[in-house]
Amino acid sequence: MRTIDFHNHYYPPAYLDALRSDGGITKVSTDAQGNPVLATPGDVNIVVPGHRDIDFRQDVLDRAGVDTQVLSFTAPGTDIHPPDRAVRYAQMVNDAFATILRERPDRFTALATLPMRDPAAAVSEVERAIKTLGLKGIMLFSNVNGVALADERFWPVYEKANDISAVVYIHPTYPVGVEAMTKYWLMPLVGFTFDTTLAAASLVFSGVVERYPNITWVLAHLGGAIPYLAERLDRGFHAFKECRKNIPKPPTEYLREFYYDTVNFDTRALRLAIDFAGTDRLLAGSDYPHQIGSIRSMLESLDTLAITAEERTQILGGNATRLLKL
Repeated sequence: MRTIDFHNHYYPPAYLDALRSDGGITKVSTDAQGNPVLATPGDVNIVVPGHRDIDFRQDVLDRAGVDTQVLSFTAPGTDIHPPDRAVRYAQMVNDAFATILRERPDRFTALATLPMRDPAAAVSEVERAIKTLGLKGIMLFSNVNGVALADERFWPVYEKANDISAVVYIHPTYPVGVEAMTKYWLMPLVGFTFDTTLAAASLVFSGVVERYPNITWVLAHLGGAIPYLAERLDRGFHAFKECRKNIPKPPTEYLREFYYDTVNFDTRALRLAIDFAGTDRLLAGSDYPHQIGSIRSMLESLDTLAITAEERTQILGGNATRLLKL
């Protein structure tokens, strides 16, 4: 049985070096343990060894019994920087991912990050990252500096992704209304999940998902609140003509075709997602090595989930193998 961790995050050392030398909105310091600390408005990320040392990370995977990770970048991404720098940083991250894939093809694959502030550059990077570098899909953040992913300025990116039948993974970033989330870590604990929910609902209602049927969509953190709120979205479709303007069928008919990673370690929540989308649409994820991520919790939650051995094998790695053609 192959175990594939679909949701985890990596900072290439070259990117960290660039942040130190370039200055700008991200302030880089060092904590008492020697870890880089990235401070951006409203958020702080401690870049522990698992975030930046691929040898350290592979040792962690060996000890945990995880065969492969699908590497991705992390919030807030590159688009908080000016467009030219965002493009350069995105290329830098994707180049670093490609190097890891070439050197450790049996242990890692990756999703590309895109400079969405410059949609034309993002289109070019889709082509380069997937066709030239061999990355297995795209990770988009749930909004682009407050602009919804459904906005028409981003449609050329989806057209390119549709042309090559790409996997598009949506991961949260600074949520809309973040000003109300400055205490108690409410931004990652609450805001992230609801920004993913907002992005998914908007992409469906706007017709983006209908318009670009060759894209396979994946949602982080078990879809935020999508499995819980999907019935309410359908009621909106039937009640409000605006919700029927761009789509011919209720939202759940699209959302059940999405994939959902298992970064919600409550087995009752996992059960709800299975009842909504099926075991063939769930992808094991840990959120490693963030403070609220856990490879152990990923494995334990799936081990104790009341499903068949075949279904568990699907979620742990079979679905990701099929989705990413590994």
